[in-house]
Amino acid sequence: MNISVFCGSSQPRDPLIAVAAQKLGRAIAQGGHTLLYGGSNLGLMGHVSSAALDAGGTVVAVIPTFFSEEVINSQKVSRIVRVDSMSQRKEYFIDNSDLFIALPGGIGTLDEVMEILVSNQLGHLRDSNHTEKPVLLYNHNGFYDPLLQFMTRMKEEGFFKPGKASKLMAMNTIEELLANESFGA
Repeated sequence: MNISVFCGSSQPRDPLIAVAAQKLGRAIAQGGHTLLYGGSNLGLMGHVSSAALDAGGTVVAVIPTFFSEEVINSQKVSRIVRVDSMSQRKEYFIDNSDLFIALPGGIGTLDEVMEILVSNQLGHLRDSNHTEKPVLLYNHNGFYDPLLQFMTRMKEEGFFKPGKASKLMAMNTIEELLANESFGA
């Protein structure tokens, strides 16, 4: 299974988030899955990708060409996919992933999560059984609570159809996320 992980390229203030990223990277590799991610070796991206590689996994970095050759070539990964834009990077994730996981991150992470949810809602993201692809949020210390509350408000106001978020699941611990049936599929 190809698993896209969205997360920040910054080092989190809470070291437990970095530990969770490392656990996730190892679990992806040990499960025989391929990690697809944004390509940085910094911050959470670096933690998840290094852990996956160290555990013998396959790691695919999807990097826009506007990054310098020095940055692109400095990545310790199994394969680099070069794309022309951030939009093409998201398209690559959409076209090549079976599962999406979001760790805490910034506006880039939020943009990626929203792109996947919109694609699911419009029916553009389907697995082999013609159902939406799962999106798992690692909700460490309630990180995603404001987003989930906002989505509830959108549903209440009729802007988000019930059932369309059925494949969005938030887990409060990394162990809970790794035990989710979508991850083990």
